[in-house]
Amino acid sequence: MSIVALGLAEEFRNAGIACNGLWPATTIATAAVRYAFGGESALQRARKPAIIADAAHEVLCGDARRITGRFLLDEDVLRNAGVRAFDAY
Repeated sequence: MSIVALGLAEEFRNAGIACNGLWPATTIATAAVRYAFGGESALQRARKPAIIADAAHEVLCGDARRITGRFLLDEDVLRNAGVRAFDAY
């Protein structure tokens, strides 16, 4: 996946189309986490899915020519966008 993403990023760079990967910095409260990582207690330790949505929004609304061919962490993306408090997530 990583080699494909980097190849696509380079191929589409001049067209203004970005190709990045966005990953959570920690677990996200999903049904898969509940099932595989310990039930309700795992969900209580996980972040809300909104953190990925907010980070994706920042990436998708950003300049595709400036940020392409990278693997990004949700928390880093939001921190670079000015978010300092992650308690809401």
